[in-house]
Amino acid sequence: MSPRSASVNEELRRRSRERLLQAAVELVDEHGFEATTLADIADRAGSARGLVSYYFPGKRQLVQSAVHRLMHRTLEEALEREPHTDDGRERLARAIDAILGLARDRPVLMRQHMAGLLQAEGFVQCPEQRRLSELLGDTVARYGSQDVTADYPLLRALLMGAVYAALVPGVPMPVPALRAELFQRYGLDWELGVPPGSEPEAGAGRTQDLSRFFATGERAE
Repeated sequence: MSPRSASVNEELRRRSRERLLQAAVELVDEHGFEATTLADIADRAGSARGLVSYYFPGKRQLVQSAVHRLMHRTLEEALEREPHTDDGRERLARAIDAILGLARDRPVLMRQHMAGLLQAEGFVQCPEQRRLSELLGDTVARYGSQDVTADYPLLRALLMGAVYAALVPGVPMPVPALRAELFQRYGLDWELGVPPGSEPEAGAGRTQDLSRFFATGERAE
């Protein structure tokens, strides 16, 4: 049997890493950060325990990369959904709604993510974080920014602040109020994006399509 090519090995490594990231998101969402072990993640991903350490220096870095992956894929799905648009205001509204939607729909996971960012390591510089940065930077540019290097970090900070405010135990702010504040800040009409109460109910097929996309990165035909 001839040895696998470098491209085949690279694809196998990519898929292995993706499975670990997906497993981390699922388990932390189900059981919380402290109750999830690296062994649990490896078992869920169907991977050897040693592969976790090969790709990630520790659990916190793995989980942060996993959440950044979820964020950039959720954001990409929102930006590219039909009807497709290149309108910068609509795309910014979709971006805001996508990130706030994660705070609303995945509170355990996003609360743990915010807590992790306050640890000594801070942001983990990883491919998933860089992809999220690229998408948000492109959104700011399409919105009409004349200085993306200054305006992107501001948008990121405002989104992080809104997510934090939505997740503070005991005194969370309602997502619609946070959305209204961000929309006012950027001069966006309330009807842009996905206004609260207008979220489409996904059918079983749509749910399966999204699950497949988040797990593998493959879109349904």
